[in-house]
Amino acid sequence: MITNSNFNFITETTKTLELPFSEHIEELRQRIFLLFWIIIVLTFVAFIEVKDLVKILELPIQNVKFFQISPGEYFISTIKISFYTGLLFSSPFVIGQLILFLLPGLTKKETKIILPLLVSSLILFGIGLAFSYYTLIPAALNFFLNYSEEVIEPLWSFDQYFEFILVLFYSTGLAFQIPILQILVGLLNILSPKQMLNSWRYVVLISTILGAILTPSTDPLTQLLLSLAILLLYFSGLSILFLIKN
Repeated sequence: MITNSNFNFITETTKTLELPFSEHIEELRQRIFLLFWIIIVLTFVAFIEVKDLVKILELPIQNVKFFQISPGEYFISTIKISFYTGLLFSSPFVIGQLILFLLPGLTKKETKIILPLLVSSLILFGIGLAFSYYTLIPAALNFFLNYSEEVIEPLWSFDQYFEFILVLFYSTGLAFQIPILQILVGLLNILSPKQMLNSWRYVVLISTILGAILTPSTDPLTQLLLSLAILLLYFSGLSILFLIKN
C-alpha cells in the first residue's frame, strides 16, 4: 500500500531525476559550442598542412595542369579545403556528442538500436568517401580526359576541380546512408521489409535518377557506378532489416 509519505517521496525523486527543459537547452548549447571549437582547431591544423591535402586531391588524375584564374583563387580554395577537411574529421566528435546528449533519455532497448546505427552511419559515410575517391572520381575525370584527348590540352581551374570532387564526395557519402534510413523506417513500422522488397522496380528507377542527379559530371560511367552502388546499399539494408525483424 502506497501512503502519502511514500507518494511524496517518489514524486520528489522523479523531479530530481528529470532535468528542466532549460537545462537540456543549455547542455545542447555547450555541446554545440564544443563542436564549433573542435571544427575550428581541425580546420586550422588542416590549413597548416593544406599543401599535402592539395597533393592528395590531385592524385586521382594524372597528366593535368591546374591553374588559377585570379590571384586569390588558390588561396580561397585552400581555405575551403581546410574547412571541409576540419568538418570531415570532426564527424566522430559530432557522433560522440550526439550519443552523449541522447543517451540519458534512451531506454536500454533504444540504446541497443540507436548506438550501432549512429556508429554504422559514420562508417558508411567513410566508405562512401573512399568509394568516391578511388572509383567514381577517377572514372569521371578519365572519361573527360579520354573524350578530349588529342583535341584539347587538359588545363583545369583548380577551384572548379575542387568543387567538382567535393560535390561527388559528399553526395556519395550521403547516398551511403540509405541502409541506415531503411532500418529506421522499418523499425518505426512505416514500411515493412516485404513492402520494400516488392518495390524493387521503383528502386531501380529511383537509383538511376539519383545517379544522374548526385553526380556532377554527365558521363554515363560515373552515373552507372553510383546507381549500382545505391542498389547494392538498398538490398544490403533490406537484408539487415529482414534479419532484425525475424
